[in-house]
Amino acid sequence: MADEPDNLVLQILRRVEGRLTSMETKMDRLGEDMHDLKVRTTHVEEGLAGVNRRLDRLDQRIERVETRLTLVDSPYGGVRE
Repeated sequence: MADEPDNLVLQILRRVEGRLTSMETKMDRLGEDMHDLKVRTTHVEEGLAGVNRRLDRLDQRIERVETRLTLVDSPYGGVRE
């Protein structure tokens, strides 16, 4: 009879240990997923920064073109032949 409680306690401890191991594995996977998401987010942010730089350059070019067009006084109402 004395062996039975020990076995029962050991069985419970083994179940708890198995669940803890399973939780650690899940936490490891969550950590890997979070790292992957951070890397992907960084790539998206870098890509967006590149798009913004291109848009800024286009904006500058459009401003330059608009400035040049307003400098041209044409007798034909702004249309130059």
